Amino acid sequence: MADDGDFDMDGGYEDEPQEPEPDEGAEEEADNENNEDTADPLLAETDEKGEDVPKERARKTSKYMTKYERARILGTRALQISMNAPVMVELEGETDPLEIAMKELRERKIPFTIRRYLPDGSYEDWGVDELIVEDSWKRQVGGD
Repeated sequence: MADDGDFDMDGGYEDEPQEPEPDEGAEEEADNENNEDTADPLLAETDEKGEDVPKERARKTSKYMTKYERARILGTRALQISMNAPVMVELEGETDPLEIAMKELRERKIPFTIRRYLPDGSYEDWGVDELIVEDSWKRQVGGD
């Protein structure tokens, strides 16, 4: 058993000096002074009102929603609807949350953003309304 009297509360790191805590206002002022002259690379253009408009980068991933993204979107949205979230489409007698979520997806009314991570650690954000959705059930049923 260890001696209780020799127990050190700092975890045994006596050789490392403690770093002083920075002043809250001093660090923010230094950051603001350095960043005033540098331009944000995403804010390259300005519109006619003088407001900065984010520059669109070329996307690397497909414009098609994968079956995994579709399943996650429908499941998450159906859960929200079942918990009394506001519905974004007109209900025509539907009571099943999954059917309502499918109708919202068909009409591109689901307010979600899909974040696709790339191998280099960056990511692309796609709105559900930007992606092309293929309904696999239509092909099985022989629909439109």
